[in-house]
Amino acid sequence: MEIKAVETGRLSLVPLAVEHADEMAEVFSDPALHVFIGGAPHSPQALRARYERLVAGSPDPARTWWNWVIRLREEQCLTGTVQATITTAGRGCTAEVAWVVGTPWQGRGIATEAARGLVGWLREQGVRAIRAHIHPDHHASGAVAAAAGLAPTDHRHEGEIRWELPPA
Repeated sequence: MEIKAVETGRLSLVPLAVEHADEMAEVFSDPALHVFIGGAPHSPQALRARYERLVAGSPDPARTWWNWVIRLREEQCLTGTVQATITTAGRGCTAEVAWVVGTPWQGRGIATEAARGLVGWLREQGVRAIRAHIHPDHHASGAVAAAAGLAPTDHRHEGEIRWELPPA
């Protein structure tokens, strides 16, 4: 499988490139954005180094990293990211998904649209097991997961709830 651009109603999910780092550093610059995801805003240089590692790919041959930036076509700007870590084992692939939308664009349905687009694209690629881990107090992210078709489970990992795509 090869990562491709994914188009939704308002968004283009564009495969991540190192050149996105400067604009994305601004998108993720609000410290409040990091309450649930941890860490602090990266400088453009630090984000560029991170993107270089991500674009180079996982050093583990059983894992593939797929990362996209979210472009809001009407405003011609980047607003966040979606990602999937694909693990191949046994009978198929499992995708661990995540999304982050910059503070100025939150509350506009962008994360929901991007997550739905990501999950739909993964299913088209034959990925049936799709998961996300969400902090129990991050209600907005839980709503995004639910809108993308995932449901909370009783499994916890590092204090977060595992959400999964129910069997088809």
